Amino acid sequence: MRYVAGMSHPGQPPRFAPTPQEIEALALEALSRLPDPFNAHLSDVVLFVEEFAPADILKEMEIDDPFGLTGLYSGRPVGQEAQTGDIPPTVHLFRRPLLDEWVETGVPLDALITHVVVHEIGHHFGLSDIDMHVLEDMVAS
Repeated sequence: MRYVAGMSHPGQPPRFAPTPQEIEALALEALSRLPDPFNAHLSDVVLFVEEFAPADILKEMEIDDPFGLTGLYSGRPVGQEAQTGDIPPTVHLFRRPLLDEWVETGVPLDALITHVVVHEIGHHFGLSDIDMHVLEDMVAS
């Protein structure tokens, strides 16, 4: 684990970078705050926390910097008919890019995770960017 002194809140001692399990817990907490009817459609969504996006995904998305992608939704949006062979919808959070953005912006980590998770879940519901911002405001801790 990498020790980063600048990641603690004022008055708190320095700490280690959050683990994938801690990132997952923050993401699950954000998802638990989604209002009805959204939360009723999340039971099949699988959440993954990985260090970085796979190289083939970055190449496909034409992203040169592995720190340039913090989250990704894959799957059919709610309302689209399932097809044979469909895998469950997934949300991937990429830990190292999230931690870098956290340090660079100073945004509280729980707020950053909420922002990314709500954005990716917004794709699950086929929401516009404006709708995603409204939903994020509803979920803000």
